[in-house]
Amino acid sequence: MKYWHMSGAGNDFMVMDARDGDFDFQALSKSLCAAYGTDGFMALDRSEKADFRLHFYNSDGTRGEMCGNGARCICKFAYDHGIAGEEMSVETDAGIVYGWRLGAEHYRVQLNNPGLVNLTCRENGAYVELGDPGVPHSVTHWPGLQWEDRQALLPEFLVYRNAPEYPKGVNVNFYTWVGETTIRILTFERGVEDYTLACGTGSASTAVVLWLTGHFPGGKLTVLNPGGKLEVTVEGANGIVHRLFLEGPATVLNVLEL
Repeated sequence: MKYWHMSGAGNDFMVMDARDGDFDFQALSKSLCAAYGTDGFMALDRSEKADFRLHFYNSDGTRGEMCGNGARCICKFAYDHGIAGEEMSVETDAGIVYGWRLGAEHYRVQLNNPGLVNLTCRENGAYVELGDPGVPHSVTHWPGLQWEDRQALLPEFLVYRNAPEYPKGVNVNFYTWVGETTIRILTFERGVEDYTLACGTGSASTAVVLWLTGHFPGGKLTVLNPGGKLEVTVEGANGIVHRLFLEGPATVLNVLEL
């Protein structure tokens, strides 16, 4: 069986084509992620609603609703294997996601719109779910955030990760401004139970909060993750998000036959 090790701005996954077989995705996610140190596992499957179906699992074997960096990678996988063209639709647990090939290793996806937003969920923190059911994220402004401080900040991240306000668990995002339309971000991911080098839905959820609170009315935000740069575009009016886009790299690191 072949597996593709792929990366979206440092957020990495083991990927397989599962269209012609019956597989235990949970077991595969645990074994493959542990063996190769990846953040998640993705399987491409047939779909009656879209060009193909995405099954996404975290490294601990829990199923995820969706993954922004993963969505870009699965779009590249589908294009490279002739499963879809340069424009494609992806069925996910959070709803249909649309993707576009912009270059050999550069993709754009239209993420699920926010299904739930609470800008005052806890002090200095907002809560966002992209999709319905959505990917849960907390968003917190942390002035002067530096990636080098991740170990010192871990207790702060764990407070949010385990807060009772988030009964389904939460991905935790701290951010700081580094320009008029640029932020630096650090994300601790549910299911990985550690920091990741990038989080696409975390970057987009943070952008939603900042757009709703009037911090970048132009709708375009650059998000600097430890693993690379992502671009988020929010289209909307009168406090309602109409479309949400995530753009960035999608690369194949290795192909394994096991």
